[in-house]
Amino acid sequence: MGFFDIFKKKNIDQGLKEYSLAFNAVLLDVRNVEEYQEGHIPESKNIPLKNLNEVTSVVKDENTPLYVYCRSGVRSGRAVSILKHMGYTKVVNIGGIRSYLGKVER
Repeated sequence: MGFFDIFKKKNIDQGLKEYSLAFNAVLLDVRNVEEYQEGHIPESKNIPLKNLNEVTSVVKDENTPLYVYCRSGVRSGRAVSILKHMGYTKVVNIGGIRSYLGKVER
C-alpha cells in the first residue's frame, strides 16, 4: 500500500459483489441504530461501533468473512482494526453507504 492509497475511496458496490460471492459471509453495518433504521443495505446486521464487542453473539467463528460498512468509511475502518484485534481473520472495510447506489431497507 502506497502513501496515497489512504486517500482512495472504497468502492462499496465492489465490496458488496465480493460479499455476495463469499461463503457464509456477514455484512456488518457499524452505524448507530438510528442511522441503520433510516436505511440500510439488505441482509446487513447492525452492530454499532461502540457496541462492537457484541459481534461475538452474531458471529461466533473468527474465520467468518466480515464485510463492514458505515456512512463514509471512517467508522468501518476503525471497526476492521478492532475486529482484527479481537481475532477475526477475514475482515474487509467496504466503505460508506453514502456512495451506495442500490436498494436500501428501512
